[in-house]
Amino acid sequence: MVEWITTDGLTPYRKAEERMEARVAAIAAGTADECIWLVEHPPLYTAGTSAKSEDLTDPDRFDVFETKRGGQYTYHGPGQRVAYVMLDVGKRGRDVRCFVRDLEAWVIDTLAQFNLRGEIRDGRVGVWVQRPEKPPQADGTPAEDKIAAIGIRLRKWISFHGISINVEPDLSHFGGIVPCGIADHGVTSLVDLGLPVTMDDLDLALRESFTTVFGDAI
Repeated sequence: MVEWITTDGLTPYRKAEERMEARVAAIAAGTADECIWLVEHPPLYTAGTSAKSEDLTDPDRFDVFETKRGGQYTYHGPGQRVAYVMLDVGKRGRDVRCFVRDLEAWVIDTLAQFNLRGEIRDGRVGVWVQRPEKPPQADGTPAEDKIAAIGIRLRKWISFHGISINVEPDLSHFGGIVPCGIADHGVTSLVDLGLPVTMDDLDLALRESFTTVFGDAI
């Protein structure tokens, strides 16, 4: 069984890391179930293991936390759902790339419940949506904005960190970084796209889509 935990309010980032570390150790020891933990954070930036210092364009804007997850700089804040994914990848095929693809599929299937088509792109981490109402890109293809980020770490084949989906964050807060090192695309949210989705709506969709993708009873 996968335990689902939802924490109300804003969870301090280091406390979240400490709780993840403890849960991952317990899962690896066989003393706790796998877990999906849904949180929101106060406004902050995190730096993954591939973060480049020049991509932190406004270091004094919010607290910056170095992490050991994969990826570069990202933003977390109110109105963004962060899903910390503590799953036993060892029992799920021991294929990290396949696991990441499953996380992407989970996000895409969740967005589809709101009639929104999420897509992935080679060389661009996360999940993207086309913005045909915006000016096209330099090569003539439709503009695209990022709606979800993915960054994980494994310890003893147990995953932690996870995904974040923008429901209704302050999109201007992304302006202090180059999100995931990608400078020539924008960032969007469900509400920014005109979808009146609440955090509770998204949480329900995440649970339903999780079973579709991962096949676990909840």
